[in-house]
Amino acid sequence: MPDATPKDLVIVGGGPAGLSAAIYAQRSLLDAVTLEREALGGQVILTSEIDNYPGLPHTDGFTLSDAMRAQAEDLGAQIVMDPVSAIDHDPETGRFCVVASSASYDAAAVILAAGARPRRAGFEGEERFAGRGVSYCATCDGMFYRGKHVFVVGGGNSAAEEALFLARLASKVTVIVRKDHLRAQTAIVRELENNEKVELRLLTSIVAIDGDDLPSSLTLRDNATGATHVETYEEGSFGVFVLVGRDPETELVRGLVDVDDAGYVVTDERMATRTPGLFVAGDARAKPLRQIVTAAADGAVAATSAAAYLGRPVEG
Repeated sequence: MPDATPKDLVIVGGGPAGLSAAIYAQRSLLDAVTLEREALGGQVILTSEIDNYPGLPHTDGFTLSDAMRAQAEDLGAQIVMDPVSAIDHDPETGRFCVVASSASYDAAAVILAAGARPRRAGFEGEERFAGRGVSYCATCDGMFYRGKHVFVVGGGNSAAEEALFLARLASKVTVIVRKDHLRAQTAIVRELENNEKVELRLLTSIVAIDGDDLPSSLTLRDNATGATHVETYEEGSFGVFVLVGRDPETELVRGLVDVDDAGYVVTDERMATRTPGLFVAGDARAKPLRQIVTAAADGAVAATSAAAYLGRPVEG
């Protein structure tokens, strides 16, 4: 790899997991670079309110991620906005070639912290109101809809479970299912049907969401007849939770890792994969809870594991 810049560690992804890894890599005296393709903070910066990150109540995604970035850079972390197109591994040398748009890196270890992207439902206005009326995580944002009407889009287990969680907070939960049945397990469906706060609307899709600063109307389609109608509400009095699945950003390491049935990378407790020197942290990893705090913890573990793999001192 004659044209590649040598590095101890390359961190791919600049969200909470990647920035946490960058902080711990600096504390471990590693020569590391963090590469981010779009915006530091990842999906977090779309969140207008964060109330469950320990020690920082009532913050927002941009503020939190910017503080992480500043802390990493104050420690000397090198952070580069450069999308990665390939990660290759040489089994003979054990080293990696990380190819980005403007540079390539010859790395002894790699941490993939590229996250997972929520699947969009595809209705008009979804992107416009993302983070301020449209959410993709009930655990993250449910508290902001206490006493309000929420719509849950999706018919699988995750959507049903999140709807039950939201029913503890919201005044009403309307589950929008495009088919004539839910795909969730029978026991969960029964819980929904028996919950007085929950209304199931089968054969229904959201066509559009509209409003000024916050949403105030929904356009719904009856999938049996094709007819549409508009429902109007007081601005900001409702929210839409799109829970139709997530797609982990694992394309760069396919062939180098094992994945579960949903495509998430299987790691051990050290964030290590089946390829020596390759670690995965954050939402791309198979785990029971995907939150900012767990992503940050993953990044810390991955960086210290990488330092140990490289035989470098790990500072407390």
